[in-house]
Amino acid sequence: MNMNTIKRFFCGISFLLFFSSAYSQEFSLSSPDEKLTVKLSLDQGKLYYQVLLQGKQMLEKSTLGLRGAQMDLSSGLELTGKTARSIDETYTEPKIKKSTVRYQANELICKFQNAKKKQLEVIFRVSNNDIAFRYRVPQTGEPANFIIEEEMSGYRFPTGTTTFLTPQATPMIGWMKTKPSYEEEYVPDAPMATPSKYGVGYTFPALFRLGDKGWVLLSETGVNGLYCGSKLSEASKDGSYKIAFPEAGENNGMGRANPTIPLPGYTPWRTITVGNNLKPIVETTISFDVVEPQYEASKTYTFGRSTWSWLLWQDNSVNFEDQKKFIDLAASLGYEFTLIDGLWDKQIGREKIEQLIEYAKQKNVGVALWYNSNGFWNDAPQGPKNRMNSAVVRRKEMAWMQKMGVKGIKVDFFGGDKQETMKLYEEILSDANLYGITVIFHGCTLPRGWERMYPNFVGSEAVLASENLVFNQQANENEAFNASLHPFIRNAVGAMDFGPVLLNKRHNKDNNGGTIRKTTETFQLATSVLFQTPVQNFGITPNNLQDVPAHVIDFMKNVPTTWDETVFIDGYPGKYCVLARRHKETWYITAINAEKNEKNLTVSLPMLLEKQVTIYSDSENRQSQIDKLTMGNKNQIKLKLLPNGGAVLIGN
Repeated sequence: MNMNTIKRFFCGISFLLFFSSAYSQEFSLSSPDEKLTVKLSLDQGKLYYQVLLQGKQMLEKSTLGLRGAQMDLSSGLELTGKTARSIDETYTEPKIKKSTVRYQANELICKFQNAKKKQLEVIFRVSNNDIAFRYRVPQTGEPANFIIEEEMSGYRFPTGTTTFLTPQATPMIGWMKTKPSYEEEYVPDAPMATPSKYGVGYTFPALFRLGDKGWVLLSETGVNGLYCGSKLSEASKDGSYKIAFPEAGENNGMGRANPTIPLPGYTPWRTITVGNNLKPIVETTISFDVVEPQYEASKTYTFGRSTWSWLLWQDNSVNFEDQKKFIDLAASLGYEFTLIDGLWDKQIGREKIEQLIEYAKQKNVGVALWYNSNGFWNDAPQGPKNRMNSAVVRRKEMAWMQKMGVKGIKVDFFGGDKQETMKLYEEILSDANLYGITVIFHGCTLPRGWERMYPNFVGSEAVLASENLVFNQQANENEAFNASLHPFIRNAVGAMDFGPVLLNKRHNKDNNGGTIRKTTETFQLATSVLFQTPVQNFGITPNNLQDVPAHVIDFMKNVPTTWDETVFIDGYPGKYCVLARRHKETWYITAINAEKNEKNLTVSLPMLLEKQVTIYSDSENRQSQIDKLTMGNKNQIKLKLLPNGGAVLIGN
């Protein structure tokens, strides 16, 4: 046994002894750096936990447990055993904000039983700045499943906490009865316990500011067809939220709202990211740290940039000639893909689609096709319909796509989080992998660890995305505000298919009507780095090759979509954000300003020391400009950000 092995052995033993010294009714579990602590307690048969960061209470005494018709695993509990271990794993995942991740955590499993000898295991993992917990329910006796009616997992925040939340929409509202689709607006710095817009709670992720103590980000991960997607409940008066299940009316009433798990079985992971500043919130990888791949990739999948006619040219552009123009645009930009959106089945037809795919192959451009998820759960008319909701039809369709060389699909209009719907997401992904096809979801739920769980999963919309810039002027007035939220909340936990970089000044085909862009061209460039997803469906149109400065197009020809490292520099949700991402050896620093006044920042960028730096910024007349400088041995730089403006620095 070598010295390293001996060290690991004794460290593991001391860890176990610490938690096995007595069957106390209180237990503590700390992060490897010992700054973050979870304290569990069993009080009169009920289980609670609280969270402390460097001694400061971030979550007060909060409830744990499960309750179902067959058994109540939330009260009358007694401890029957506990085990502990240290985790030190490294994994690679090219589709997230950091391509190689070392996950170090301490894990505690506490085993309980109620008076009827029904058992519950509570599993906590604590890493530096992150907590994940879930339940395991063993099989005791005949029942081989457990219908969960209520999950007691709660989050009680200290007085004075403010929230950055987006409401869950009620079922079957919105365009063609397609909600909920995670496309509601955020309310920043709201008083805790403010009622949500629709009265049915809040979608994940959820961000909280605890005054001077710091920040907490809540979400969940590891959700597949064995559970429903969950949300946060409305808050109680004392500042408590808890896990809530979907509404009964989601997906037109299809399927049960509450989940059923097989026995033995697990619930998904509940995640809590904690920081005394926003850096851990933006940089967290907990959504991926605690999940495992569900199947092997059938091929090596590639990612990259895509053109997309529908965003600015809309439904009428889904015709043979216009799609050729966007294939040509992709080829001229050096992009890997083009996306052909809804109605292609009627307005182009399968025979012509095959011709377009062949034309794109000759241009070295891959084609992705849009599909309606629908069976009967909404009224959205766009086709192809009834192709993704049936296994027999779906596999036949995917076999045709594989034969034609289709690279990916975008599946839209789901409208629900029930277990039945999560099963559909997983089946689409699994079948697509059999045929070597990547998948993007739209009008959909939040991805919950899916980048690592499903190798052909690309990303999900699950945000008030770029199409709204075309639909209404208010979205343009709020574009910078919304963009400055996403790195801290939505995009912090999963890939976000927003569809950024609209370079037209007017959001229509001819750049002469419709809604008006309020942000600068440099701001638009900044969003290509600020928003993270491995395939970016950019809003560039053929006219942009002539009507925007050459350096803007050159930037868009070279911007990557996969990242090896992400570093938070500065910012505040709803106000501004400065973020650094590295692709191979090249750093991109992106900055945007959502405030009404010019913002002057001095930021430290040690990653640019001794590098040649290209700077894209806004001139006084709001035109995009390009400069170069050598950083030398200084690591600070001054940034001037105009209102609704931005900057990008590239260091080679």
